[in-house]
Amino acid sequence: MMGNVDKVSEGGCLCGAVRYAVKGPLRNVVNCHCGSCQKQHGGFGAHTKARKVNISITKSDGLSWYQTSDVARRGFCNKCGTGLFWEPFNLDATGIIAGTLDGPTGLKTMGHIFVGEKSDYYEITDEHPQFEGSSDGELVGDYA
Repeated sequence: MMGNVDKVSEGGCLCGAVRYAVKGPLRNVVNCHCGSCQKQHGGFGAHTKARKVNISITKSDGLSWYQTSDVARRGFCNKCGTGLFWEPFNLDATGIIAGTLDGPTGLKTMGHIFVGEKSDYYEITDEHPQFEGSSDGELVGDYA
């Protein structure tokens, strides 16, 4: 996690119909290569994370949720199509698509998950840890 407990990070969608604020630290970025992220992002999903209680939706005009599995739903803007969140039902944290944060973020990539589902049109060439599936909390700061 980066930052201090008093920091407020803000972000939103492309058209501005959804805005959010996160109080406190954000986890560094994990690149998810699962099939769902491939469909949503056209490749891998770069996600940070924050505790649900620290995320405030400050403008929700376009916010919609889509249940993608039995374990999570994804938040997106129904006006411009921007993907914003990955929210598991049984954890107290929500994944935030890192590119939706207003920069600079100060975040760094820390690892790759679901590389067993990675598409064949790109390679992972950095030195960060890779996990066939979930990291199951093995990455520093990847709290539940």
